[in-house]
Parts: sequence; C-alpha cells; structure tokens
Amino acid sequence: MTSLNTFAQKSQILIARNSVGKLQASIANKEDEKKQLAIITEGLKAIESAEKDNKTKNWAETWSLKSYLTSYASIIDTDASNADKFYEAANTAIKQARGLDKYEDNSGLIKASNHNILIKKQERGNASYFNNDFKEAYDDLKEVSDSFPTDTTLALNTAICALNIQNYDEAINYFNRAKDNGIRNASMFQKLAQLYSAKYDNETAIKTLEDGLLKNPFNHNLTNEYINLLLDTENYAKATSLIEGNLKVEKANKLLYFLYGYLQQAGGNNSTAILAYDKALATDQNYFDALYQISLAYINTANETLQKADPEKASKYNSLINRAQLALQRANEINPNDKKTVQLLLDIYSRKKETDKVQELNRKLQEL
Repeated sequence: MTSLNTFAQKSQILIARNSVGKLQASIANKEDEKKQLAIITEGLKAIESAEKDNKTKNWAETWSLKSYLTSYASIIDTDASNADKFYEAANTAIKQARGLDKYEDNSGLIKASNHNILIKKQERGNASYFNNDFKEAYDDLKEVSDSFPTDTTLALNTAICALNIQNYDEAINYFNRAKDNGIRNASMFQKLAQLYSAKYDNETAIKTLEDGLLKNPFNHNLTNEYINLLLDTENYAKATSLIEGNLKVEKANKLLYFLYGYLQQAGGNNSTAILAYDKALATDQNYFDALYQISLAYINTANETLQKADPEKASKYNSLINRAQLALQRANEINPNDKKTVQLLLDIYSRKKETDKVQELNRKLQEL
C-alpha cells in the first residue's frame, strides 16, 4: 500500500513536470495562449493533488512547479480577474518554494518564476502609473527596477512615482540610477537638479545640470535652469561665460540677452547692459522684464553722466531720462499693476516737475 501511495505521489509531480516541459515547447513554437493555458490547467490539477499529500506538499519541487505555471498564466490570461488570481497564487507558491529549497535543486524554476512575476508586476505597475495611482505603481516598479537596474525607462518611471508620492530621497535614488546607466532625457536632469537644490545641495545640482548639458548641448530648459542656479549661487563669471557661449549659437534668444544684460548691469556696466536689453527687445518688443531693466540702466547712466565734467551733460542726462520714461510707459501699458514700474515713472515725473502726472500716479499707487 505504501509503495502505491509513493507511486501516486511521484506520478502527480511527474505530470506537473511534463506540463512544464510541454508549456516550454509550446512557448518555443509560439502556440496560442489558449493552448498554453490548457497545458497549465493540466499541470495545476496534478499540483493540487500533490499539495493535498502530506509528503509532497512539503517538497520544494511542488511549489516551484506551481509558481512557474501560475506565474506564466498570470502573464498570458486575458481575463483580468483570472490573471490576478494566478499572480497571487504565484507569489504564495514562490515564497513556499524558496523556504523549502534548501539545496537550490529547483533554482532554475524559481528563477524563471520570479522573472514571470516581475513581468506581471511591471505590467501592474505601468497600469497604476497611467491611472495616476503612484503609490501602487511605485511599490511594483521599485521591485522590478531593483531587479533590472540597467533599464533606464524603469528607473525613470519609478523615480517619477516616488516624486509624486513625495518620497524625494527615493526619487533622487532612481533618477540617479537612470542617469548612471546612460539616460539622455533632459527633463530628468533638470528635475534631479531641482531636487538637489531643494536639499540645498547646490554643488551637486550644478554638476547634474552640467552632466545633462553634455548630453543635451544648448537645451533651452537645461541651459536656463543652469544659468539661474549659477546666478542664485553668485557664480557670475561662470554664468556670463556660459551665456556668451550660448549666444553664439542662439542669436535670437531673448532670455539669454536679458540675463546677459542683467549680469552686466549688476557689474556696473550699464552701456553693455543696454545693448543686451535692446537685442532682447528686438526679438520681443513687449518683453516686460527687459523694458523695466533697460529703464533702470538708462536712469543709472543718466545719474553717472551728471558726475562727469562734460559741457553737454545736461542734454545727455535729459535724453537718457526720456528713454527711461518711454521704456517705463511701455512697461506700464503691458503690466499696469506693477508697483515698481509706477514708482519709477513717478520719480521721473517728479524730476521733470510734471505735477499732474505725479498726482495721477500717486493715486494709482494707493490703489495698487
């Protein structure tokens, strides 16, 4: 009787093994999923019997076979409910298999099962990602990315999920994984730099943007982010050199001309600043920031003119103040609620003793 039981136990495992062999042949021959699911069902019936037996239910092979069959079924079954059941069964089975496989006799099946589970996990993670369920997506994609660390798309999507659930340290971790494995995505470098800046690690943020620009030369967003960070960290010489280099390529970039003018103005070089702002305004005559800054440059130059021993300094002063006034009037038309613009216009009208205008702008200032 014992020998009959032993034979029955082994026969169920043999049926399951045979099912795995037939399934692998079916996969190699690219047979349809319906046929493959029939093979899997046959194997799982045998496994079900083996699970009920007091001896074979404790065999690592029983659970390894089950994890392989159910994990593959979870990938190919087009019925979402069935696929989810297979997926859960596969996770339970592989956990049992790993616990029982002390000598790694079933390592090949376990490895193949794990690969299938990861494929399904990625599928689930991607679905959650596109449904904006970033917590679920992160939990799934994180594990897949950790198993395939050189896959830059996986690392990038995992980082985006982490970012959306405000797990910023992990976002940095997975963005860096994508970067270290050769991703070129300019937006990723920009976002990674912003995360470092938020942690007040400006040195690493600058290095990140430099790495991004090496892979994406003259990219507008990266260049602007880099220049702004250099300005924020008072790296004025580096910022100036960078802008000059970019202007040789992007000769109609109003922002670069504006920033160059701003740097020159900050260094007291108002004449060069005016030239730069003029080029920005030649590209966009309604560029509010350039209009406001050029008016300041005109006023500063006018004040400097009065300090010179020049017989024509009065007429030069008036000419510069008039230019400042025209720029401010245009800026005020574009943004009538900007207090700084109104205040500067008020100062000019006060210098010119235009009482009516002064009263009008004083009233406007009180309303703002």
